[in-house]
Amino acid sequence: MTVMEQRGGYRPAPPPAWQPRTDPAPLLPDAEPYRVLGTQAAVKADPELLRRLYAHVVRGRRYNAQATALTKQGRLAVYPSSTGQEASEVAAALALEERDWLFPSYRDTLAAVVRGVDPVHALTLLRGDWHTGYDPHEHRVAPLCTPLATQLPHAVGLAHAARLKGDDVVALAMVGDGGTSEGDFHEALNFAAVWQAPVVFLVQNNGFAISVPLAKQTAAPSLAHKAVGYGMPGRLVDGNDAAAVHEVLSDAVRHARAGGGPTLVEAITYRVDAHTNADDATRYRSDAEVEAWRAHDPVMLLERELTERGLLDEDGIRAAREDAEALAAGLRERMNQDPVLDPMDLFAHVYAEPTSQLREQRAQLRAELEAEHDDQEGALR
Repeated sequence: MTVMEQRGGYRPAPPPAWQPRTDPAPLLPDAEPYRVLGTQAAVKADPELLRRLYAHVVRGRRYNAQATALTKQGRLAVYPSSTGQEASEVAAALALEERDWLFPSYRDTLAAVVRGVDPVHALTLLRGDWHTGYDPHEHRVAPLCTPLATQLPHAVGLAHAARLKGDDVVALAMVGDGGTSEGDFHEALNFAAVWQAPVVFLVQNNGFAISVPLAKQTAAPSLAHKAVGYGMPGRLVDGNDAAAVHEVLSDAVRHARAGGGPTLVEAITYRVDAHTNADDATRYRSDAEVEAWRAHDPVMLLERELTERGLLDEDGIRAAREDAEALAAGLRERMNQDPVLDPMDLFAHVYAEPTSQLREQRAQLRAELEAEHDDQEGALR
């Protein structure tokens, strides 16, 4: 035996009959992001779907602007805007059936709203009032996830459990490009592929993980190429093309529902606003870069397609904007009302059955609140 063999550095070659478990070629994404708007594929697109996508991205743009303004007014503690990413947000919500589940990240409040969550409830976490702010089961939207990528294993678990139970359910999990550098991302994809779980992973590649550009996160040709390493198909799509994202995600959802397993979709988009209102994006990117992406704006792309095909006129544009303004006005009015908070809610929904420590802490707080109330009553007598 050689020294190399003794040290464990020698690895015998596989036998001649060895073959890969899966042909990697069909799993690889296209070289260029898939597009619909402005191409011949747009002619085949459903006009009603295009109008619906347009109405939602216009509402989404105004929703983002209003939420950002609320942070400046002190009504929100923080807001991670999805301005510029509205096409992917809207398409993700609309690609699902009512029985399916959406697993959003902290930036995906718009997707939750399009899914049916009350806009005020969707922002409750970012206001600092509740950990979630809405009932996840009502619209099948998991809690907004602030730790990077931890929602992905949750989505796989739900999808796998649904299949074991015989439920016809698909989970769609959203994550940013920064989240793909987390271990949870890799664990989720591996489990999903091994179990052939009915789950779709949507990576919104908006160029930056806060201030870290994608080139400093990965050397892969694209994030969609990572799919082949786990044995699932990868798709690359123009994330600002709402029709293209909707088509790709709908195909992936149908594939998962039919028992075909998971798909990784990378949507190439751009974060026009800063990471959050606490971020100064001018420190790590140029105004020229932002302006270049404004020329590929998701609202403009849909509006141009619809007007050129005679599917949208000035009255339609005005109606969409007025609807968006109504959404913003309602959100502004309700968010300007101070919430009535009960300190005892701190102990609600922590455990299904409160622990002894939790019961003790709850009793202590109740006694302190009652004593404070008695003191106030005594001072008024």
